Amino acid sequence: MALTTEPLIAKSNPVEGDSTTFRKRRGTLLVVDDEDGPRQSLRVIFKDEYDMLMAEDGPTAIDLAQKHPIDVAVLDIRMAGMSGIEVLERLKYVNPDIEVIMMTAFETTDTIRQALRLRACDYINKPFDLATIRSAVSQAMQRRTIESEIHSSAEKVQELLSELQNQKVEEQIAKTRGDIYASIIHDINGPLTVISGFVQVLNQRLNRNSRLEMEDLEFIKDRLRIIARQVGNCVEISRRYLGFLRRQSEEAPRVSVNQLFKDLEQLIRVHPGRSDNEFGVQPMAEDLGVKMNGTDVIQILLNLTVNAFQCAPMSHRVDVGGEILREPLDLTKFKDGPNDRLLNVESMDNTAPLVKLWVRDTGPGIPPEVLPKIFQPYFTTKGPRQGTGLGLNIVQRLIKEGKGALHVHTRPGEGTTFTIYLLGANLAK
Repeated sequence: MALTTEPLIAKSNPVEGDSTTFRKRRGTLLVVDDEDGPRQSLRVIFKDEYDMLMAEDGPTAIDLAQKHPIDVAVLDIRMAGMSGIEVLERLKYVNPDIEVIMMTAFETTDTIRQALRLRACDYINKPFDLATIRSAVSQAMQRRTIESEIHSSAEKVQELLSELQNQKVEEQIAKTRGDIYASIIHDINGPLTVISGFVQVLNQRLNRNSRLEMEDLEFIKDRLRIIARQVGNCVEISRRYLGFLRRQSEEAPRVSVNQLFKDLEQLIRVHPGRSDNEFGVQPMAEDLGVKMNGTDVIQILLNLTVNAFQCAPMSHRVDVGGEILREPLDLTKFKDGPNDRLLNVESMDNTAPLVKLWVRDTGPGIPPEVLPKIFQPYFTTKGPRQGTGLGLNIVQRLIKEGKGALHVHTRPGEGTTFTIYLLGANLAK
């Protein structure tokens, strides 16, 4: 059938320069029918209410849908060439939000089923009466308006969520950097305390003797070696956190656990936190390395040991030790409860061999109501000048970065054991 000579777009009183607002207020109605009579009837009925688009066949209707935003389409099912069902499917492909009303003089169950499957919103028999067609188009326009408002609101909500997310990211970056800076100060404070203690001891030794004997020289050399090692620790700590800020990652070197125990003993020997408490180290019967930065392991053991010293004002004992596990952990045996917590399981590499390290004290234990809070940043039960509340949080973060796990077992009146599980590494080069 040849194209009709009537205008494809019929508008009433268009407002120049304000077509978007005009379209939203009135809505756009597409009528697709290969008979001129029904097309003209519908145009007469709705021309004062909506912007009208007219098409006498499927290809013309689809072309109009691609060029103009359409709210509602009224389709005749039986048309020459492309059927109404095919036009419905193509229109939904162009814009799934178009509301479509089907018309036919030959209603069948199959056509109804097809139309509903393709999400037609209504079905009208020819010949239609004025009230029925007005009601159908009005309801379809209302649905389209509501959907449009919902989409618009959803977009605005998404924009707000995006802005909030950006703000949260900025706040998180600021918080993370603040935590890092606080961690740097906390971590470096340990080596600096050792350095300060040894410098004081050296000064006392030098001031006491006007002449240095061989024993004095050996003593000074030994302390200077420790000071040099602590300066190196400070440098490594600084590099570690700078690397974190720059998102750098290096393969962790293999470190001898028994050497780490010796270094820890040297650190604890002059640490002011030891006070009158007893301290012991149980080396591993068979030495093994760990796939983790040595400074990180020292920081973990030192933080846990000093924390154990400070768990009670009265004197008590703290022991550090380790062993090799030749089989992966049976994680089903670990149950969180009032006396137990297992952390970082989700990021743990449970591949044998594993190195099991522990720090055990004979202090008062951790109350059940306090245990879930001890790894929170800045949480502390100590006085304002005795702790920052960062030590255990740093321990947890370092263990997580090392793909290890941390188990805490405590009993009120009996003491607490912190057990660390880390990937083992052969020391052979």
